[in-house]
Amino acid sequence: MKITVSGKIKEYKDGLTLKELVEAEKVETPEYVTGSVNDELYSAKDFEGIVLKDGDAVEFLYFMGGGLC
Repeated sequence: MKITVSGKIKEYKDGLTLKELVEAEKVETPEYVTGSVNDELYSAKDFEGIVLKDGDAVEFLYFMGGGLC
């Protein structure tokens, strides 16, 4: 199947989970990443249950806290 990962079309096996994609893409600090599949947000604890489909668009997002100094 073909999916778009961070703006690039890539080919992966059918039935790939979002957790497997995180591992295959060597995402840094996966425990802190949020996955977006077709603009739907998922936390790292949900990745194993998300099965990707042909044509899906996936982004990996990091939310950073901040404040005034």
